Amino acid sequence: MKHFRKFTGVLLAASALMTVSASAVELNIVHGAIGKDNEVLRKELDRYQEMTGNTVNIVSMPESTTDQFGQYKLWLSAKSPDIDVYRIDVIGAPQLASHFVDLTEATADIIDQFVPAAVESQTVDGKLVALPMFLGAPALYYRTDLLEKYDQPVPETWDEMTETAQIIMDGERTDGNEDMWGYVFQGAPYEGLTCDGQEWIYSYGGGRIVELDGSIGINNPKAAEALNMAKSWVGTIAPQGVLNYMEEDARGVFQTGNAVFMRNWNYAYALADGPDSAGQGQVRRDHASCRSGGRQLGGHAWRLAPCGLEIFAQPGRSDRAGKVSQQLRKPEGTRHRDLASADSHGRLRRSGSR
Repeated sequence: MKHFRKFTGVLLAASALMTVSASAVELNIVHGAIGKDNEVLRKELDRYQEMTGNTVNIVSMPESTTDQFGQYKLWLSAKSPDIDVYRIDVIGAPQLASHFVDLTEATADIIDQFVPAAVESQTVDGKLVALPMFLGAPALYYRTDLLEKYDQPVPETWDEMTETAQIIMDGERTDGNEDMWGYVFQGAPYEGLTCDGQEWIYSYGGGRIVELDGSIGINNPKAAEALNMAKSWVGTIAPQGVLNYMEEDARGVFQTGNAVFMRNWNYAYALADGPDSAGQGQVRRDHASCRSGGRQLGGHAWRLAPCGLEIFAQPGRSDRAGKVSQQLRKPEGTRHRDLASADSHGRLRRSGSR
């Protein structure tokens, strides 16, 4: 979250981070996979294995970051030796800081390559508990061919988006696509809905759920107006089932050609506009914060979400885990991950480094 950035960080949990013994080891890295995450990570880890002789297994988690965090807490509280490297969302790392090693000295020669705000968000009482892996950016996705078909401009306000979504949805259903919806988003009760909700509230001028000074200002008329707007979409331009949607659910509906607009992260572009998409070549996204009448469409531009790798301290293993995280943050690894997540027009997701 840029003021609310989604951050997956690499947390290294060992004091002997830079020590390497002669024998090869088997390590386990856990992360929640959406889109091409597993495919991209596997290729990076394969390169590391070829270089070191060590083996790294991927342990996949449920899509929900809320469910992931719950499982991570159980493993760490039990001091489970099963996981060496954790990929955790921005808000999770500081809450689990006591389980991970201080990376300050180990990363002193590379830390200035990272976005300062991302590093700051993973520093707890002077202890760097995670190394940024990438920054995710939310966006409003839309089908250019459908906007052109119904002679509609790209909307600049939520009211315009709602009206345009209704026009196109009604028209497509009249033409025979009974499954068409106007807008899909993350409506399930998990962290993803919190992100969406914060964007709506901020775009209406309703502030943050928790302000920077720690105060709670969410109980205000503008925030209520934003949430009432979102409530009005359910059962009209969004399916009732959106209340159970996470990222991949929304992408599935949009990518199969059954939604005009979608809120999602930048990982979805390469898939939503790819060869397996009903809208191939016709998908665009808007990160911009367009303001009109106090109802800014999106609130997306101010919210980047860092992700990082965290390493659990285990005698004789955490040094290798530290090497894994450093390998994943090398420039060539970052470029490979960015290119794999690029949309068909060459626009890239932004990594956690500059």
